[in-house]
Amino acid sequence: MNCGPHATLTPRETQEMLFDAHARAFAFFGGVPTRGIYDNMKTAVTSVFTGKERVFNRRFLVMANHYMVEPTACSPASGWEKGQVENQVQTARGRFFQPRLRFASFEELNGWLEAECRRWAELHQHPEQKELTVAQAWTAERAVLQPVVAPFDGFHESEHAVSGTCLISFDRNRYSVSARVVRRVVQVRTYADRIVVRCDGEVVADHSRFFGRDRTIYDPWHYLPVLATKPGALRNGAPFQGWELPPALSRLRRKFGAGDDADRRFVRVLAAVLDDGLEAVEAAVREALLAGTASDDVIVNILARRREPPRPLTIVTPEDLALRHPPRADCNRYDSLRGLHAAA
Repeated sequence: MNCGPHATLTPRETQEMLFDAHARAFAFFGGVPTRGIYDNMKTAVTSVFTGKERVFNRRFLVMANHYMVEPTACSPASGWEKGQVENQVQTARGRFFQPRLRFASFEELNGWLEAECRRWAELHQHPEQKELTVAQAWTAERAVLQPVVAPFDGFHESEHAVSGTCLISFDRNRYSVSARVVRRVVQVRTYADRIVVRCDGEVVADHSRFFGRDRTIYDPWHYLPVLATKPGALRNGAPFQGWELPPALSRLRRKFGAGDDADRRFVRVLAAVLDDGLEAVEAAVREALLAGTASDDVIVNILARRREPPRPLTIVTPEDLALRHPPRADCNRYDSLRGLHAAA
């Protein structure tokens, strides 16, 4: 997407990339225009009719309505209209990408590109208002933009089946999901930089997006229920290779050492995350290590103790209600009362 002095590069020509480019542009400009000019790209336009009549994509219209932008499509084979879009793309190529540059990631590239756009606008005159730079002219016009009330949740959703190994296939790669949704159908929300997998309204996976192919991206925590029944997988299972554990758990694993028994003891601690949560288990492990005890029994006991309900508060009796003569536990007094009753 290219709007005046701003440009964004994306690795795909997909709808979620279009949504992300809009969010970046509106953040860069500090506001939203009332009208946008678009080429007849499939991510925005579903059907092209005579003249300016179009059927826009439903999700694209949701985004346009969210930002309150009126979309206007160019006429097919009308270069004098598309020049407003295509000429700016050609200009940006010559302005910023000659000679060809290298970057480690698209995020790094777009960060550099945004800074270059700002620098170029500050150094060059406006083509019509010669006494101003492009940046100064833009500052004067910024007040006419609509404010960005909230960013649009720009995802593209599709359904995928979870395999028996807790994986889904997406964009020529495979991603792990929580073992509790194995062999079920899940909804994959694709964003420009990540994918979020949901099932019955609950998030069951959240991965950074990989743009290569034939890669399997694991989250070891997704396989924790499986690991609880098969501790031996801790050393040999593909999801657990190079697992970067939190510091306390990493220290505990080193304390336990290697071997089948050590794996079983460590997995017993890990399995507690399913019920108590990672934060509580880490705190219990830290407490045990500080006490100089690297024992799964001690850690499980600490967690059980913390799950116990708090003791009731002691009732403080006001001084005016305190007994002056505490009662005596004397059964003979009861017998004397019985004697008086019989005499009567």
